[in-house]
Amino acid sequence: MIRTIQVTVDCHDPERLARFWAEALGYIIPGPPGVRLGADDDPLVAWKEFIADLGIELGPENMRAAIEDPEQVGPRVFFQTVPEPKTVKNRVHLDVRAAPGLDGDERMDALEAECTRLTGLGGTRLRRVDPDPPLEHGFIVMADPEGNEFCLD
Repeated sequence: MIRTIQVTVDCHDPERLARFWAEALGYIIPGPPGVRLGADDDPLVAWKEFIADLGIELGPENMRAAIEDPEQVGPRVFFQTVPEPKTVKNRVHLDVRAAPGLDGDERMDALEAECTRLTGLGGTRLRRVDPDPPLEHGFIVMADPEGNEFCLD
């Protein structure tokens, strides 16, 4: 039996990371169950209103957010608040396929363009690894707004 997965990210600011990763992956932030959102409605605001209407008071330590693949192919990504800081390199990271089917300069140009876009959204460029055929096709190592490393691949 094949199982689906959810990627869970421990963080300090679930809303900020959900917004960053939704943009990075082309995902959406789903609204609350039974709530129809207009084109300009912010799903995270809708969630806060939904939870408040249920009479639930959430402090910053209980905040959560999620993003989903609009095609429902990729895994759901869940962001939850944790009290402890990130202290070392993450042991699991995401490889964002930003240049599928491209090689050489064309590939690296596509990765550089995506790096620039994600830097504008709060990501940080850490280093570039140039192609070294036949085994290395080239990639860019980045960090999200809370320092979690990922690769543009």
